[in-house]
Amino acid sequence: MVKTGLDNTPFPLSKLLAHTSIQDIQYAASIFKNVQSPNLYMFNTMLRGYSISDDPKRAIFLFNCMRAQKQSQEFLLDEFTFVSVLKSSTRLFTIWTGFGIHSVVLKCGFDLFLNVKNTLLYFYCVCGQIKEAHQLFDECCAKRDLVSWNTLMGGYLGVFQYDVVVDLFRKLHWDGYRTSVTTILNMLSAVGEMRNVLIGECLHGICIKIGFLMDPRVVTALISMYGKHGDIDFARRIFDEIDIQKDVVMWNCLIDGYAKNGLLEEALELLGLMKCEKARPNSSTLAGLLSACASSGALTVGQSIHDYLEKQQLALDVVLGTALVDMYAKSGLLGKAVDIFDRMESKDVKCWTAMILGHGVHGQANYAITLLHRMEEEGFRPNKVTFLAVLSSCSHGGLVTEGVIYFRRMVEMYSLMPEVEHYGCIIDLLGRAGLLEDAYELIKGLPNEGDATAWRALLAACRVYGNVDLGERVKRELEKICDGHPADSLVLTGAYAMAGWTPYTPSTLEKKVNLAKEVDCKQFGTKEAGCSTIELNIKRLEVGTGLETMDLV
Repeated sequence: MVKTGLDNTPFPLSKLLAHTSIQDIQYAASIFKNVQSPNLYMFNTMLRGYSISDDPKRAIFLFNCMRAQKQSQEFLLDEFTFVSVLKSSTRLFTIWTGFGIHSVVLKCGFDLFLNVKNTLLYFYCVCGQIKEAHQLFDECCAKRDLVSWNTLMGGYLGVFQYDVVVDLFRKLHWDGYRTSVTTILNMLSAVGEMRNVLIGECLHGICIKIGFLMDPRVVTALISMYGKHGDIDFARRIFDEIDIQKDVVMWNCLIDGYAKNGLLEEALELLGLMKCEKARPNSSTLAGLLSACASSGALTVGQSIHDYLEKQQLALDVVLGTALVDMYAKSGLLGKAVDIFDRMESKDVKCWTAMILGHGVHGQANYAITLLHRMEEEGFRPNKVTFLAVLSSCSHGGLVTEGVIYFRRMVEMYSLMPEVEHYGCIIDLLGRAGLLEDAYELIKGLPNEGDATAWRALLAACRVYGNVDLGERVKRELEKICDGHPADSLVLTGAYAMAGWTPYTPSTLEKKVNLAKEVDCKQFGTKEAGCSTIELNIKRLEVGTGLETMDLV
């Protein structure tokens, strides 16, 4: 094209940009910057290329250049311009940039285009601005399609408002829209989290009637839903009877369902069957099993899975490495967790957080803090969960000053707003150190003073130190929030006992305790006894195909 002079002809040059912007955005940019007078199609092509590239920020810069070009000559933007730049803003989670683009859309009159409105709706949903998303959805009631409904349902699914997803599904049918695969997937995810068996069975019937059971994504979502409901046998029945090619995602979903329902032996049998069916397990397959081993205390099973992945020479990627670190740390083998952590070639924030938490639960708070500094030095930005692990470590290690310092650091340096769990850690830390009045003042200054979790942590500390006066004040605060839970009265009674006195006679105190137990059973159901799990009796299970001799609890 350069030799023949076609690189200066708009039509072939536009086609060249359209192809190269998808394949190699840097090469396309080198062509674009030498174009004398790029037209709107070329600008939109580059915008689309940047929106799907590794550097979506360039799309925002190019959009501003287009607006400047518009001011200097007859140059009009179109709907495809706004769709591409909004997709870039969505990927960057730049809320204020999106607000600005929305205002330009309104000024230019492109809010009448359905694809622009749907892209705006998607932007607000992804960025968690669900109130603005719903307002935009209501404004375009005359012009909205199934994509609009599915996008809003996905938005509410992302902010965990599952009941609203179900309500939107009902309204969608009332408005006469046909259900799509995306609609069903949103609903199955919501119903699975709601643990609503009846609605789940109705959705299953809809899938059979419409013929969606030929779609692997729908089958996988059904298996996941029944697994979350605890009906793993029905999930297995769907898996066995379905007459489609089973991919690794479907296998992983069923294995994860067995593992989360405590059926580790069956999950491992499926792992062997998976290999017989020529389906190669991936990191997610084994990571889910390792997570179940960590939560159930099945250390031997976890070690056997570790041996299996080494025998199969599976790469110790971030997913598998983090799962192994978490499993060994929670099982008491901190040295093994550290060894795996050090051998990992690539790490992410989750991996660092798991290692920090591992040191914290083993009482090595100073090591947890040192690990946080190493993480920051290597260019990783800690998140809220990371700081929660650090604060928990300081609480268990009794590092009061350090805990307060890192609490402030989270807010001031990283602009992370504390959650109730962070406040709970700080209050627990102050309570363990006997600084009960400081903890009381901290709770009174919380943005959400009405949360009972922080108050109950302080009440427990009052029991430990026998601080009856403060305990009674905390108990009155709890009565304002939730009308008083019988367990709160029992904890306060413990504070009286620690102080060596009681305001009641023995017979009166016994009556109050019995009354609290009776109310507890009536209002909150019978409380199950706490328990812990350890490995005692080990038996051998033959599962074959790479897991020939696996120790199971």
